[in-house]
Amino acid sequence: MVSRKDKFGLNIPHSAHQPMGKAVVFCCRSKMGKPVLLHSLLLSGLLLLAVLDVSLVNADDPYRFYTWTVTYGTISPLGAPQQVILINGQFPGPQLDVVTNDNLVLNLINKLDVPFLLTWNGIKQRKNSWQDGVLGTNCPIPPGSNYTYNFQPKDQIGSFTYFPSTGFHRAAGGYGAINVYQRPRIPVPYATPDGDFTLLVGDWYKTGHKALQASLDSGKSLPFPDGVLINGHTQATFSGDQVILFFCHILALSTGKTYKFRVSNVGLKNTLNFRIQGHTMKLIEVEGSHVVQNMYDSLDVHVGQSVNVLVTLNQAPKDYYIVASTRFTPKKLVASGVLHYTNSKTPVSGPLPAEPSYQLHGSMEQARTYRWNLTANAARPNPQGSFHYGKITTTKTIVLSNSAPLINGKQRYAVNGVSYVNADTPLKLADYFNIPGVFSTSSLQTVPNGGAATVATSVIPTSLHDFIEVVFQNDENAMQSWHLDGYDFWVVGFGSGQWAPAKRSTYNLVDALTRHTTQVYPNSWTAILVSLDNQGMWNMRSAIWERQYLGQQFYLRVWSAVQSLANEYFIPTNALLCGKAVGKSH
Repeated sequence: MVSRKDKFGLNIPHSAHQPMGKAVVFCCRSKMGKPVLLHSLLLSGLLLLAVLDVSLVNADDPYRFYTWTVTYGTISPLGAPQQVILINGQFPGPQLDVVTNDNLVLNLINKLDVPFLLTWNGIKQRKNSWQDGVLGTNCPIPPGSNYTYNFQPKDQIGSFTYFPSTGFHRAAGGYGAINVYQRPRIPVPYATPDGDFTLLVGDWYKTGHKALQASLDSGKSLPFPDGVLINGHTQATFSGDQVILFFCHILALSTGKTYKFRVSNVGLKNTLNFRIQGHTMKLIEVEGSHVVQNMYDSLDVHVGQSVNVLVTLNQAPKDYYIVASTRFTPKKLVASGVLHYTNSKTPVSGPLPAEPSYQLHGSMEQARTYRWNLTANAARPNPQGSFHYGKITTTKTIVLSNSAPLINGKQRYAVNGVSYVNADTPLKLADYFNIPGVFSTSSLQTVPNGGAATVATSVIPTSLHDFIEVVFQNDENAMQSWHLDGYDFWVVGFGSGQWAPAKRSTYNLVDALTRHTTQVYPNSWTAILVSLDNQGMWNMRSAIWERQYLGQQFYLRVWSAVQSLANEYFIPTNALLCGKAVGKSH
């Protein structure tokens, strides 16, 4: 039998730590673990001192305070000067290194000439869709103003990202990494790595984001990107150590140190393949799930996805190529880096390592090898496999078919024939204040209907604690990538052609991994199971940003008639109000 190591590949991008930006950490807890601003504790000096005193003793769920300023800047990532979005002067933006359950209080100052928001891709915002940072939940921050986000990576570990959700800002940068480390005493199913590196990789356009947005608004689709970036550059060098052992002053043995690489596809359009010359990698975690630790020669990482791998520097001491290249495209875009052994005296040489010979079918087979590690814990001490998702009866099935219709002569993208349009009032605010006419819960059907494409601000209503099956049906020739805010989900099945109920017999109901973004192969389907245990208004969208911008998205309203802090936090006192919510009291 062909081993997975032989059949599927390894890619390993490598990146050095980016500066995290200034953070002030206060170890004070709120009731229910919810972040609170420091001024809310200033009821009296004695109360503040008492809270700080108790908190310093317990020292759990600390507060981390950040101030980020968003500006334009000019850099030349592909060799030609262009306008990008900087955060605290950085491209990519500051890296957030935090611990499970940390309370993050982040003051975002918008110095652009247009409204702006950041969303926290993969952070579940437990009971707190108020902080999700998308136009369905938050008013954008006006130019010259600010908004303070207040949230936790509650019961989460892993590698995630943030990026702008407004307009087509994502094409200008403004993205960065969120690395959530496990709490002390919470074990992980591998030895502590000798280093921890973050790699943000994605396709990139030389054309500015404003021109790209204007092109989309005129009814055109985007051209093929111009390049691929690794941490904002086309080339990068990353260094690691070997250990040289001597026996009897004669025999020398090189044993490599092992490094964790956090790899995220922050691009706009294309799947990327990662590989490193002469090395294999061990897959250990995918978007917060510890997985069965198979070895790969390369990995396909689709738009919006993140993976963690371990790589041991056990080869001859020299320099090796790291490659990130587009997949399933007629033209290949490549970014190359260098893995430098610190005891190397030999530079990289020879051709770049070739991409895998397998194509779509082989990539789907690789995806099927990603399995949940049932005996390992994630952010909490109980084993992942203690939740038997495959034995739960589903309460609803939703089949979502993507399409690329022309509406009024312009290119749009749709879900079940409905192309989403943003309202001037965030849906979450409209729901909270009972403002009618902002969104529709009847325009988007839960199965494709084959009718003419329309536009709507579409919401699918669901109930808190529903357990739903979602099938993504892709009848186009292009790769799709789907993301759901507020959740991770079990990816239980991939298949070619049309999905039908009989396909359920092929589902993995034992050890499918959980993640927040899944690929759907051309002319194929992907099935997921979702436990709707997080009340709120949650964006389900294409991670391919052109498609999201032109309508391939909608919202899930996860609701309970029982209004309780056990289900959902109150509206923040600093919530921005816009559209029909202006003047409302909260």
